[in-house]
Amino acid sequence: MNDVLRIEDTGAVRTLTLHRPQARNALDGELVSALFRALEEADADGEVRAIVLTGTDPAFCAGVDLKQAAAEGIAYFRRFEEENCVARVAECRTPVVCAVNGHAFTGGLEIVLGCDVVLASDRAVFADTHVRVGVLPGGGLTARLPQLVGPAWARRMSMTGEIVDARLAERIGLVTEIVQHEDLLRRAGEIAAAVAEVPAPAMTALKRIYTEGNASIIDRALAIESSIASRASDPGGVENRYRDVAERNRERVASRSRGGVTPRPREADLNSASE
Repeated sequence: MNDVLRIEDTGAVRTLTLHRPQARNALDGELVSALFRALEEADADGEVRAIVLTGTDPAFCAGVDLKQAAAEGIAYFRRFEEENCVARVAECRTPVVCAVNGHAFTGGLEIVLGCDVVLASDRAVFADTHVRVGVLPGGGLTARLPQLVGPAWARRMSMTGEIVDARLAERIGLVTEIVQHEDLLRRAGEIAAAVAEVPAPAMTALKRIYTEGNASIIDRALAIESSIASRASDPGGVENRYRDVAERNRERVASRSRGGVTPRPREADLNSASE
């Protein structure tokens, strides 16, 4: 067991639980490395036939760790060049069932989009807040989100940063099923076990068909996202942008403790790693 990532095997199903609850499972360097390695190991283990990916309550994953991004700037993002845990989810040959137990924001949403089957707790909420902190998606969001929810909803989510609750997420196709919170892991385990029952060669081939059948669309969209994001990004301003967001979160917490008025959720809840 890792301090920031819990790993548990049940038969042929491996459950990976993001475990930084105090930071809403935001992706600090330790968790980025731990998740990347765990996905690599699960994918290479012939005994693992399905993966369940979830988070320790109260969140699934809040995305970027604001404190670390503010402190390290571009160096924080460069670690994804070697250990891109977000992209690795989508690259898994092993089917991945996502059990979204709470907030799935920005990088957390990109992780969700890389999974094969997505279940949501009735407490789950989703948002793409990239542009609200002055950065562009780089984890495949603009390639994969329209494939699930259609271009209109994808643009609305990305351009407004608004929060999508579980019911709306199911209606627009972001998730396949809503489950009572206390039943989420059990239900995810049932689906993963059903996947694991299928002979491995057949399941591997089936996933290849789905993945490679859409590869021309996805790969082109990924290339465009990467190209535009890299040209439009300002490495020198990354530190300041994330420091600003971290400071706004600190002000929100202070206001809350004084009984003051807090910002609207879609602004305030970009990431609570700074709390």
